[in-house]
Amino acid sequence: QVQLVESGGGLVQAGGSLRLSCAASGRTLSRCDMGWFRQAPGKEREFVAASNWSDGSTYYIDSVKGRFTISRDNAKNTVYLQMNSLKPEDTAIYYCALSYYSGRIYSVGGYDYWGQGTQVTVSS
Repeated sequence: QVQLVESGGGLVQAGGSLRLSCAASGRTLSRCDMGWFRQAPGKEREFVAASNWSDGSTYYIDSVKGRFTISRDNAKNTVYLQMNSLKPEDTAIYYCALSYYSGRIYSVGGYDYWGQGTQVTVSS
């Protein structure tokens, strides 16, 4: 029913910026919560940022606060993750995810659909 496609990943030097995009097809994003997760080699997939539909609130893990910004354009069915002041420890595969029902925005299990992931590599 829903397909998510991430783009915008790549190789960047420490201190640089990238903007990830997540385009959705099949249903509008207007009534769903959206999240970004990342997974580094040998580690579990972890929460990065989320945008709540009901009140417009945004949430971030402490390590990216002040550097990353999640935003959404519901008319374009697209969610973005602006990443500034990138650090080598940000290197991971980044996934976007969509939640319709659970409201468990911090948990992998709270999301119904996932994108294929896009690689972000930050060199020192």
